[in-house]
Amino acid sequence: MSEKRSLAAAAREVLLCGDADGKARLARDVAAAWREGRLSPGTGVSMPDRPNRPQRPELRLPRDMPRRSFKGERGRVALLHSLAHIELNAIDLAFDLAGRFAGATMPREFFDDWVGVGEDEARHFAMLQARLSAHGATYGDLPAHDGLWQAAEETRHDLLARLAVVPMVLEARGLDVTPPMIDRLRAAGDHESATVLETIYTEEQAHVGAGARWFIFLCGEEGIDPEAAFHTLVRRHFRGALKPPFNCAARGAAGLPPGFYEPLADPSCCG
Repeated sequence: MSEKRSLAAAAREVLLCGDADGKARLARDVAAAWREGRLSPGTGVSMPDRPNRPQRPELRLPRDMPRRSFKGERGRVALLHSLAHIELNAIDLAFDLAGRFAGATMPREFFDDWVGVGEDEARHFAMLQARLSAHGATYGDLPAHDGLWQAAEETRHDLLARLAVVPMVLEARGLDVTPPMIDRLRAAGDHESATVLETIYTEEQAHVGAGARWFIFLCGEEGIDPEAAFHTLVRRHFRGALKPPFNCAARGAAGLPPGFYEPLADPSCCG
């Protein structure tokens, strides 16, 4: 019997896929293979420094991105395109975590969670791509910023830092900003896109919850205070302060109480 392919090797393939739709399909295939026991948790595979990207969209520095209004048809396309870009990056972030830290002494449920997150992100990308198509557009039609992978580069050697910055800061920010987007889309009559965002919003709460749960687990293993460790790691690895207003109800439901994020809030945004 041939030896099983490792989850880390499969995760590497996801990152190296340079076609956006192909990456989403491959992510879902890898998740199915993991669930069905066709992959081992094996290690010994080096993850790429950066994932492969399609030729389009043009990637720019965040400061070089054009300012866009999200009003009207063009504005809705811009909003959906920016969200699709975030979800495509989120596929890579989830599978990089599962592959890069495959050697960590963690329960299998840890890898179940992050493979599941990657599968969710792939489905989210496909849903947003379908909504772009309904508006006569596709992913790649507009430029996108190249800052999302910075979090992975900054935390590539530290699992605790990765959990703090990616699910507990970046994804938690999505809980704050998504409900107003849903309201805006419904007010514009785009109920189909609003429903897609509602699905994403619900599932992102679970992703933040997985990050918080495993962060607290690791802190317990190391005998350190989770809130203090979170503050230290975010200040060290995340550029800038956290921006209120915070969706305290959604964050709390995800296991992220105010003691984690309020001390890191940007005071200039507070009334």
